[in-house]
Amino acid sequence: MFVYPWMGIIANIPTTVQNGRNVGGSGSRLRDDLTNKGFNPLRVHPLWNRRGHSGFAIVEFKKEWDGFNNAIMFDKSFELEHCGKKDYFSPTRQSDKLYGWVARDDDYHARGLVGEYLKNNGDLKSVSDKEAEDQRKASQLVTTLTNTLETKNLRLKEMESKYIEVRMSFRALMDEKDGIIKAYNEESKRMQENAHDHFKKISLEHEKMARQFSDQKTELERHEKELFDREAQNEAETRKLQHEKMMNEMATKEQKKADESMLRLAEEQKREKEKLHGQIIELEKQLDAKQALELEIQSMKGQLEVMQHIKGDGEMMQKMKAIQEQLKEKEEEWDGVEELYNTLVVLEREKNDELRDARKELIAGLNDISTNTRASIGVKRLGELDIKAFRIAARRKYSGTQAKLKAAELCSQFQEYLRDPNWHPFKILTDKDGNSKEILDEEDEQLKATKAEHGDEVYKAVVTAITEMNEYNPSGRYIQPEVWNFKEGKKATMKEGVDYLMKQWKQVKRKKL
Repeated sequence: MFVYPWMGIIANIPTTVQNGRNVGGSGSRLRDDLTNKGFNPLRVHPLWNRRGHSGFAIVEFKKEWDGFNNAIMFDKSFELEHCGKKDYFSPTRQSDKLYGWVARDDDYHARGLVGEYLKNNGDLKSVSDKEAEDQRKASQLVTTLTNTLETKNLRLKEMESKYIEVRMSFRALMDEKDGIIKAYNEESKRMQENAHDHFKKISLEHEKMARQFSDQKTELERHEKELFDREAQNEAETRKLQHEKMMNEMATKEQKKADESMLRLAEEQKREKEKLHGQIIELEKQLDAKQALELEIQSMKGQLEVMQHIKGDGEMMQKMKAIQEQLKEKEEEWDGVEELYNTLVVLEREKNDELRDARKELIAGLNDISTNTRASIGVKRLGELDIKAFRIAARRKYSGTQAKLKAAELCSQFQEYLRDPNWHPFKILTDKDGNSKEILDEEDEQLKATKAEHGDEVYKAVVTAITEMNEYNPSGRYIQPEVWNFKEGKKATMKEGVDYLMKQWKQVKRKKL
């Protein structure tokens, strides 16, 4: 049986008398001496009595098995030098040597300072007891960790089940929304095509009638001039000519009225589009209201389910009844909102398709007439690198044709880098209000290497291109043609593009005339 925590005993420590009291070496000096010998004690505690230093000290080792090994080495070391416990208690004990041994059960039960200290600061324990205790602690730890792991696994399965349920619900809602928007866009496109064909037909008829009236007027004026030149007109012919002239003027007025009617029709169409735009805005509001109402219904259902599982008193049952009535009202309100939402979604999808097709046609039209490089409105290829920056960088190292070839090669290489979806040199910052914003990560290794190797021009061109791709086409990572306001450096609106296109058309028309 050993004293645990593992302890050793040092005896026969030299002492001197100072001021009537025994004084001996400090515990820290003894600890340093033992450490230098490789025994690694935690501390050395000298034992004192009423006369001062008793000549004994207790050496404390670590509680683990390496502390036990150090204690045994400590014991064997003194024993090999004939300074062990047996040597200390022999008649031939030398007064100038230190004696030491590991503390066992006989020391624990001994009377005096050593036995008292050991009883107060340790217990008796065998090696097998220590092994059994360590095994028991390890078993308890494994059991605790196993129970914790099982609990975590059950919680994880519950969360996975809930996640799958929410994901399926969300996917169904998105499929429903996509179907509604698709139907809305198809109907809007059909109505737009019918209106376009109708106005085109009316416009052609009006132009034909205007030409006919103009030809008739010219013919009448020529006829009138001939009659005056011949001076052979008579009263009947004059009245007939004036009558035809009056009829022509009346027809001209009718044509003017028809033109005004067509303008009014165009204005009505414009107002109808504005009305549809307002409906789209209302759709967005209804969608927000629908989602809020759906969350409120789910919350009330959750409260009702919780109350149904709780056995309560009469007041609790009244609360449950009130919640059930509120839930019924909310579900009726939900049905009305859903019907209005479906109608507005159809209209919104139709207008979105119209705008998308119109923007494609606008891009095609601007490509056909774009000859002026200083135009304020035109088509910009978003995500395309500016070759000029690479030519500037290439001229620093090469000259002539070789510089142009190297610039084209470097530009093509970086264009391939931009298409790599794994390169995303952006980071997300969140302000104190919880709003998140994605900004360029200037510490990105590839961006830093680009700036250091090729200069500021290439760095700015790459940053501009990757920022445009991330903003306007983050999923595809390919070059996207877009109507662009070069003066303001932003995406142009449909109105800006149409106004510019009409202005160019009028200039071409005046040149032809």
